[in-house]
Order: sequence, then structure tokens, then C-alpha cells
Amino acid sequence: MAQGLKERIGDDVKAAMRAKDKERLAVLRQITAAIKQREVDERSELDDDQVLGVIEKLVKQHRDSIQQYGDAGRDDLVQKEQFEVDIIQEYLPEALGEAELDALIDQVIADTGASSPNEMSQVMAALKPKVQGRADMGAVSAKVKARLSG
Repeated sequence: MAQGLKERIGDDVKAAMRAKDKERLAVLRQITAAIKQREVDERSELDDDQVLGVIEKLVKQHRDSIQQYGDAGRDDLVQKEQFEVDIIQEYLPEALGEAELDALIDQVIADTGASSPNEMSQVMAALKPKVQGRADMGAVSAKVKARLSG
């Protein structure tokens, strides 16, 4: 059986502890804490897709922080946040290229028969499991909206 995402993160926490890599360990513990928090909130064990959702949310939060720190001229904090994003992204699947993403969007639009912006939720619901963790959902949403509007 393939190792689950949570188990992989747990193993990496142990490896970072053995290697005495404090910076990496702190980021991995942050991921673990976010996963545990969501499990406590929902009173259930998260599967890999739900863990991916938690990781995506962490990446988005860090990117927002990078933007804010950059605007404030705090390059030291930008570097720290970027370091954390780089580690967190190791647990996301390989990102989709523009051409792959466009092809997926076209395929889902064709499969759902959507033809107007009113049907966008249908397209997004079918698309989400295929692109989760591999593309920024905000950008995907904008592309779908543009296709259905044009």
C-alpha cells in the first residue's frame, strides 16, 4: 500500500529531528499542527485529498504574507516565508502546465455541456478533484469564467 501524505509528513518530521534541521522541522510541525487542528475541528481523520486542501491553504497564507512583507519592504521576512513555502510545496503534486490546465478545462466544459457563466459551479465541481494541489484554484476559476463568458 502506498504511504499516505500524513505518514510521509510524519516520517519527514522524524528525519528532520534526527538531522537536527530546526528550520525544516518548524515548518513540518506547522503543517502537522494545521492538519491536526482541522481533524479536531471536524472530529474525523483526514484523507489525502483533505490533507492536500490543508497544505494548499498554508501555501496561500504564506504567499499572502510574502506579498504583504514585500509591500512593507521586509525582505528578511519575505525570504523566511519563501523558505517555508518551498518546503510546504514539496507535499503538493507537480503543478499543471498552462497547456495541460487549458486542455483539462476544455475537456470538463465539453463533458458537462456548460455554455454560460451560470453553469460555472458545475464545471468547477468537476474540475476541482482533477486540479487540486496542482493549480491555483483562483486562477482556474478565472480561466473557466473567461471561457464560459467568451
